[in-house]
Amino acid sequence: MARKAPSRLQKRREAEAVEARPATTKKRAAAKKTTTRKKTKAPERKRLIWGVFSGTLKEEARFPYDQRAAAEERLEQLRAKGKKMYFIQPIKELITAANSAPAAAEAAE
Repeated sequence: MARKAPSRLQKRREAEAVEARPATTKKRAAAKKTTTRKKTKAPERKRLIWGVFSGTLKEEARFPYDQRAAAEERLEQLRAKGKKMYFIQPIKELITAANSAPAAAEAAE
């Protein structure tokens, strides 16, 4: 069953009544959300040490960075001992409280 179409004149009167009505409600501006800054992590401290490795990547010895000559001497000893291949490679190691304690003891001696 069809419904009666709304009168255009009636709709126009409704629209004019809405426009004539004073705007009484003012919307408040929405409060901005405060952003919290993330604490930036301090960069991880690392130290460089020399590692003497075999051809199968087995670590044979470690030497502090300033003892490269000792690392090369150990490399030559290992090469003279047999036919295996050995090489020196730098290793970056994280500095933590546990790692730095032995290094501090060595420096004190």
